[in-house]
Amino acid sequence: MEKPTIAQKGPFVREIQPGTYAWCACGLSKNQPLCDGLHRKTEFQPVVFRLEQVQKLSFCGCKHTKNPPYCDGSHNKLE
Repeated sequence: MEKPTIAQKGPFVREIQPGTYAWCACGLSKNQPLCDGLHRKTEFQPVVFRLEQVQKLSFCGCKHTKNPPYCDGSHNKLE
């Protein structure tokens, strides 16, 4: 099983407008924390989510969260 690329060891905190989005699960996107399609070279798939109102969110940057797309502190356990 492939391991995701760590985009950063900490969350991406963003204010997100209403709409449908895809969170990058592979770590390769140049548009972190959102997907730009580079996962096509991997076994990973983005996590699609929808927001109904503006929200400030903490997205996982290390790509090891157990609660995608949100940061759960897993980056604190990485070497």
